[in-house]
Amino acid sequence: MSVATTKNRLGLLSLVVSVVLVLVKFYAFYLTRSQAVLTDALESIINVFTSGFALYSIYLASLPKDENHPYGHGKVEYLSIGFEGGLILFAGGYIFYSATKTLLHPHVVARPDSGLWLLAATAAVNLGVGFVLVRAGKRLHSVALVGDGQHLYIDALNTIVSCVALALVFFTNNVMYDTIAAYLLGLFITVNGYRMLRKSVAGLMDESDVKTIRSVIQELQQHRQPAWIDVHNLRVLRYGADLHIDCHVTLPYYFSLEEVHSEVHRIEEFIQTRFEVDTEMFVHADPCTFAACSHCHMPNCPVRQHPFSREIPWTVANTVKNERHQLAELE
Repeated sequence: MSVATTKNRLGLLSLVVSVVLVLVKFYAFYLTRSQAVLTDALESIINVFTSGFALYSIYLASLPKDENHPYGHGKVEYLSIGFEGGLILFAGGYIFYSATKTLLHPHVVARPDSGLWLLAATAAVNLGVGFVLVRAGKRLHSVALVGDGQHLYIDALNTIVSCVALALVFFTNNVMYDTIAAYLLGLFITVNGYRMLRKSVAGLMDESDVKTIRSVIQELQQHRQPAWIDVHNLRVLRYGADLHIDCHVTLPYYFSLEEVHSEVHRIEEFIQTRFEVDTEMFVHADPCTFAACSHCHMPNCPVRQHPFSREIPWTVANTVKNERHQLAELE
């Protein structure tokens, strides 16, 4: 089974489960008239919309590159997360409004025991499906699946809080526990909605993937070759599951065009084999200068002007800058 087919099937599973559970939760609200249950049900409606959007975004992300999308369609998954976060923020606002109305005009919570059992069943299902989606999403490098699975985790947590509220109402006959739970759930999902929006904006604005940058630098440093004098202007971008990497590499200026091509191709192939996802890498070659001699240990260099003194380790601090490491001051 292909990766795209697996993603689509998991997205469809999430959508079907979300539809069934939202119906169960609204039936629980019909039985109990509980604000906490209504909060949980409203949050689950978002699951339906976001699961559908996530399924569509997964389909789009699987499409091949074309002339209008030279880097592929993977970024639509970040749009999916942003859509989900926006809906969560909207639901959070409505939850605060509804809970405030109940606080001002309290009403009896009916049949809390029946609602408790129904919600407990939905929480168990959400935890199970959420675990499957998050695990598969990390394995398949799909931010849409991971986001959808994490939302199901949050939905399950909301449901557990609602269950606790119903249990307290059942044993104490105090409806204030129901209102307090609604406020707490509203605050929690609002904060989570903001975080999802933040992640979406970061992905759409090409925020640096520092973790992946560190992995690339570590691989280059561990397998560093004498001809690779310097690496700088390193950039790593994510397009859904795919990676786009480009950098500048300083090579001996006396290398022939064929030798430069060979070293560049060597670096590109080396990095591409180190990641499980599709990785596109472009390397720009810069010629060395005599200022680099003291940091270059190229053996039998025919044009060396200074003896080798020390190697400059490659780090995040010096590889992402668009300048050759400490050479500008020496030239």
